[in-house]
Amino acid sequence: MTVPPPRPKLKTSFKKSRAITPLYTSGPVAVSVDGSKLFTTVADEVICTDVTSGNEICRFAGDTQSVLSLCVSPSTEYIVVFTTSSALKVYNIPKDNLAAKPVQPIRVIARAHDSPVHVCKIDPTSTYLASGAADGVVKVWDIARGYVTHAFKGHGGVVSALTFNYPRDNSSVTQNRTFQLITASNDTRIRIFDLMARSAGGAKPEAVLEGHVSVPRGLDISADGRWLVSGGRDSVVLIWDLATKQSETKKSSKDKGKHKAQGPILFKTIPIMERVEAVGILRDEDSLATSSSSMRLKFFTAGQQGIVKIWDAQEGQVLFTLGTPQVDGEDAEEQRQILDAMYIESTSTIVSVHGDQNILFFSLTTRSLSRQCIGYNDEIVDACFLSPEASTSSSKPSARDTHIALATNSSLIRVYNNTTLDARLLSGHSEIVLCLDRSSSGNLLASGSKDRTARIWAPSKPSTNEADFVYGCVGVCEGHAESIGALSMSRAGGTTNNEDPRFMFTGSQDRTIKMWDLTPISQVFTPSDNDNDDDGSPAVLRCKSLTTHKAHDKDINSLDVAPNNRFLASGSQDRTAKVFEIEFIPGREGRPPRGELKLLGICKGHKRGVWTVRFSRHERLLATGSGDKTIKLWSLDDWSCVKTFEGHTNSVLRVDFINAGMQLVSSASDGLVKLWNVKDEECTATMDNHEDKVWALAISSDDRTIVSGAADSVVTFWEDCTEEEEVEKEAKRTDQVLKEQEFMNYLSLNDYRKAIQLAIIMEQPGRLYKLFKEVHSNSDPETVSPLTGHSSVDEVIKTLGGSDLAKLLRFVRAWNANAKSSEVAQTILYSIVKLRSAEDVMSAFGDEMKEEAFITEGLVTQPGGGKAIGGSALKELIDGLVPYTERHLARIEKLVQESYMIDYILGEMDDGMFDNQVDGAMDVDE
Repeated sequence: MTVPPPRPKLKTSFKKSRAITPLYTSGPVAVSVDGSKLFTTVADEVICTDVTSGNEICRFAGDTQSVLSLCVSPSTEYIVVFTTSSALKVYNIPKDNLAAKPVQPIRVIARAHDSPVHVCKIDPTSTYLASGAADGVVKVWDIARGYVTHAFKGHGGVVSALTFNYPRDNSSVTQNRTFQLITASNDTRIRIFDLMARSAGGAKPEAVLEGHVSVPRGLDISADGRWLVSGGRDSVVLIWDLATKQSETKKSSKDKGKHKAQGPILFKTIPIMERVEAVGILRDEDSLATSSSSMRLKFFTAGQQGIVKIWDAQEGQVLFTLGTPQVDGEDAEEQRQILDAMYIESTSTIVSVHGDQNILFFSLTTRSLSRQCIGYNDEIVDACFLSPEASTSSSKPSARDTHIALATNSSLIRVYNNTTLDARLLSGHSEIVLCLDRSSSGNLLASGSKDRTARIWAPSKPSTNEADFVYGCVGVCEGHAESIGALSMSRAGGTTNNEDPRFMFTGSQDRTIKMWDLTPISQVFTPSDNDNDDDGSPAVLRCKSLTTHKAHDKDINSLDVAPNNRFLASGSQDRTAKVFEIEFIPGREGRPPRGELKLLGICKGHKRGVWTVRFSRHERLLATGSGDKTIKLWSLDDWSCVKTFEGHTNSVLRVDFINAGMQLVSSASDGLVKLWNVKDEECTATMDNHEDKVWALAISSDDRTIVSGAADSVVTFWEDCTEEEEVEKEAKRTDQVLKEQEFMNYLSLNDYRKAIQLAIIMEQPGRLYKLFKEVHSNSDPETVSPLTGHSSVDEVIKTLGGSDLAKLLRFVRAWNANAKSSEVAQTILYSIVKLRSAEDVMSAFGDEMKEEAFITEGLVTQPGGGKAIGGSALKELIDGLVPYTERHLARIEKLVQESYMIDYILGEMDDGMFDNQVDGAMDVDE
């Protein structure tokens, strides 16, 4: 007799493990010298991100003003930010990962320039900062002291580029120390300023270089300080020789009386054939000058075409390119163009910032894309887990759900690595992608778009240099007359045990459902063969439509195939969900495959459109979510509604089964994700991390991870923490029982000190009140007793620690608010006032404020971020004690006055006040 497997436990809690939030919206970008930290701008804040893990390290507080420029010191000690209000802010970059609170600036200069600052740079020694403004003024700042050391005027327009000339090796150029600032502006001229000259001569440029006919956007200088490379929007790169002066080369020319200023000469002009936005010299052994007369430089350019080009300066030719050009139109070209590029010498990496808010890391060693950071995902429409490493025979848990695919308000599909958050973009659709689905094994991805097509994507690893899998399109489904808003691939566990999808259904705004044959794709695509593919892009197959069925009267919002591949469910805006029987006959012996749909039943009962449908994987049930804010469970036997779940305050957009069908997960337009128990029809957990409609919901294969994506561009990973919470609760309960037993033992031994301290630690004012009440009631009022009724309790209050004394006063304030417990409260308060000085009480609240529990709760934060004190807490305590104490005093005084009246009446009765009246009454009776 086989023993049935144990029934899984109900999940009761999920916690946020990580989130994909907007990383970069617009503005400047900087990278630390070691390449480990990325600094980006989101609205008015600067975000520091760990490049390896993709986790946010910290945020630098803003002031509602947009960031125009920023730079990081080579020592990774400072980050300097200029805002639209021309304010200069200097921050210390934290050494540890502090993501709790925004980092405040250590120095703020409200009006650093008279106009906005668009470029800034810190010198190699991390001592000086150069900033160029829109009015043509360049200032050099001492970062540590915060004052201006130089101010250069005379630029004919906006300052467009800056760089410092601080040679690492002066022996190859000159024996004198060189420290120069090189600037470029909108007047197309490049100026060289000597920072070591006196203020009188330092205000004028040492040389003015003319050669560009448009704005120079990039400047860089070789390590030996001899070669200057400048690139501009005139589509050329100029190489300047700073060692050779102009006067030395023109001695033989005829001088017609006009004095020619000495300066560097233009050594070479290299046409780039695109607008250059960034240029830099590569620091390797081949790029250094081997002699004073030869030039062996390699440099990179980036700009209009959206690719990074590596050039040989001597030959003037492109050595290789990084990235793929986009020539799909003017709009696409504007989005993909590179706005800025940076070279990281320590890791031999070039970082490019694109107009579509993406940041790409290219490895010069492997000449490939090593990492991609997506700055802004816009509205998340759909999501699903992927397993590109999982084959049809693989069952390793580590190979499952390693990636997540996102459909956003874009024609590009985002595929993230769940561990590193490294992303790849899948291009193929011409309009917005609306829906996603995956195969049972998780290695194939299907997408539907507004371009009226559906595509099948397969993973590939075309080169050993690639850091991650790249998905390529292997199949296209064309035939719908309107956009495709829903699709579903066949499941595993049908007549065969094969996990490869054999067919797929698509639902469209044309109100039809199409069935597509995926057998050719399953036969062609195998992960093992695709890994060895040279180009990594298998041939795109045209999928055949097997049947077209007019299903609903309005748009089709959702489709789902049953786990046994026998049924198809559809949800529509016509407020109904329909269930069809699937008949699929694969092609054999030259016969084409056949497929049909037969309507079995209609689920009616929702008052608004049905947004989502999902089959249970263990029972004959269908779950639907509707715009009427409810979730309904339908029986597949008689199409009746068996359960209704109510709790969302807006339209239910996604629903799915987890935990062997015993629980449901739903997301809605109210920004919440809810976990439901199917048996009890109760919501057991609510997950809140979104501010807009939660369109996307994905469940991992082991049901331990839930991914939710919303219209607020936030993707949240929720991890099951039910077992951890149970263990934590059990540990707390055990500890509580032990402490309660210790408390009773201390009371029996009359060890009041430990009993009081333990009650304060356990935060049980009720037990402490009973202890004080018992001590006070047992005291003899006829004799001179201790203040509290027992000398040991008096001694405890006299020597109680600072934070414990503050907590005891808080308990007294709570007791004092009730007339029944006010007597004990006033007794303890009187004892504290008599036995402790005012300085002890004030220092007690200061000690309490230093505890970590109060710091984490945010009770000690001050606007200036200074050190917290306990004065405000003490004032709050006194404000709570005084009114009730005055009320108790008035009540006691009234009782005392009433007691005098009783004494008077009793005294008069003793003196015979009522005797005459009594005697008179007796006479009348007689």
